[in-house]
Amino acid sequence: MNYFRIREDRSTGYTGSVDASHRWGLPGVHCPVCQDAWSGGANVYPSVDLTPITALADFETPRAEPIEEYERLCELIRPLLPPGAQLEPGVGFGPLEGKAQGRFGQLHMDFAEVLLVQREALHKLQSEGLRGLKGCPTALRFRQRNSPELLELELLPVGRLHPDCLPPNPQPPCPRCSRRMHPLPDVLILDASTLPEHLDLFRLEDYCNVTLCTGRFVEAYQRLGLDGVVFQRLEARAGLSRSPSRSTT
Repeated sequence: MNYFRIREDRSTGYTGSVDASHRWGLPGVHCPVCQDAWSGGANVYPSVDLTPITALADFETPRAEPIEEYERLCELIRPLLPPGAQLEPGVGFGPLEGKAQGRFGQLHMDFAEVLLVQREALHKLQSEGLRGLKGCPTALRFRQRNSPELLELELLPVGRLHPDCLPPNPQPPCPRCSRRMHPLPDVLILDASTLPEHLDLFRLEDYCNVTLCTGRFVEAYQRLGLDGVVFQRLEARAGLSRSPSRSTT
């Protein structure tokens, strides 16, 4: 199976832009061990409805909290998550709310790695039998006629980078908050043993700002004549040369 990274296609001439955030989110965290205050935020679960939680105000204002409070809030949310979801500081939930304008391709990816799709394009992709394509409604406001209906694709975190593309002796994640101490490598190599067999579209587990798809997805996208994104083929390497670091919260 071939795997590809999905990126925004800047050559199409589309002018679409989105200024929005998700309705709810976990706060960032103050960690007493690594002495860092941080928030990830690339992982989002737009299908998750937090209205069953009584204290919704705890999830409406971006901020950083002591790690004990962050962990308490995680436990309130955990029963509402889809299978395979993982939590980290700054994770977003619920519909994408805000402003949108311009001309959009059938797929659209912005700088925050949110992957949007027009409804008709999603139906076409689903009719190809692709696995793991879940479109969620957005609450985007357009100030223009003939605005598209944009859905957000919910991407589950699966798969990891191969240790051969990480630093030779990477500093392990913080034992308390799991914060990674090294950035995304310039050249990505996937650990073939961790890649899913049941999804054609997903995020990496250890670097959730990397959106991946299978060759089946690319073939369907091209056959259907869709546009808006480009694909970069990545090597998937078997065998572990070094022990990978874990960074799941």
